[in-house]
Amino acid sequence: MRTILHVVGARPNFMKVAPIHRAIARRAQLAQRLVHTGQHYDPAMSEVFFRELGLPAPDVHLGVGSGTHAEQTAKVLVAMERVLEQERPALVSVVGDVNSTLAAALAAAKLRVPLAHVEAGLRSFDRDMPEELNRLVVDALADHLLTPSPDADENLRREGIPDSRIHRVGNVMIDSLVAALPAARALDMPQRLGLEPGRFAVCTLHRPANVDDPVCLGRILDGLDRVGQRVPILFPVHPRTRGRLAALGFEGSQRLRLAEPLGYLELLSLTASSALILTDSGGLQEEATALGVPCLTLRENTERPITIVEGTNTLVGSDPARIEAAAARALGGTVRGRVPALWDGATGERIAELFEKLA
Repeated sequence: MRTILHVVGARPNFMKVAPIHRAIARRAQLAQRLVHTGQHYDPAMSEVFFRELGLPAPDVHLGVGSGTHAEQTAKVLVAMERVLEQERPALVSVVGDVNSTLAAALAAAKLRVPLAHVEAGLRSFDRDMPEELNRLVVDALADHLLTPSPDADENLRREGIPDSRIHRVGNVMIDSLVAALPAARALDMPQRLGLEPGRFAVCTLHRPANVDDPVCLGRILDGLDRVGQRVPILFPVHPRTRGRLAALGFEGSQRLRLAEPLGYLELLSLTASSALILTDSGGLQEEATALGVPCLTLRENTERPITIVEGTNTLVGSDPARIEAAAARALGGTVRGRVPALWDGATGERIAELFEKLA
């Protein structure tokens, strides 16, 4: 049986691969192998997501761990070359834009193993973002580019990718959200944490441009403090971010309550019941749009402009005044949006059908 080899490395990858893996397994036309690079190696950031998303244990675990961008990419590249020479799959499927995605794509391209990129064509047009460089290279290498939205198609066409290699399938992240939402709501995390549904905000921060710059992080904290005067904010803290907050001497407050990293279902239980999401995460911009919850993106750009044009997202950067003003509008009920086409919970099925034709 023809084999699809899926590569995951960081928690957003898990949410994108899970619906594809389920759909392929259900259709029973292709064999599957799952490679976990270990880019996210903390159990709170990795293994719990496998359990909650129903992903099987990885067939191969590379265990690359932390390091610089170059170190991570090099370790995955070397290890993936060995895996591909041993497995010889009919198709390699990579998702997203992390270092594992780049390294796996490069290994497949050099060995001439057909390569599909799920979530292709997203662009922030900001090359200071490492993820933007990863996206550009992976899309240039991929044989098949699976896009979530019309803007992604147009980005690829401008870069010279022929239409024959572009396949708009929709947003596979929303498949995971739709499947997980009943279980997430049943957890009732707001009640567990003493929060009133519809009367609290959720914040996440992890991008180096925000958390590694003390001045930028301080400005964001100022903005969050101002928002906290209107509505309490729960802030599940990424491990890297906690260290940066500690360096600033910030340990949380009544307005901005720090929490340990949450599992996917726990975080979804909170965001689905929140009045506002403040984040620098691309995935949460999409989830907020699907949930109809106003989102303030703490960045100056986004590779997901459809969440602004059609969804509930607003770019606010790190300016405290912009954050405060946008939050006031959102909490005042003036933010409206709609769910984009093909963000319907059936993208995994469309991808499985496509892979049957491509493999």
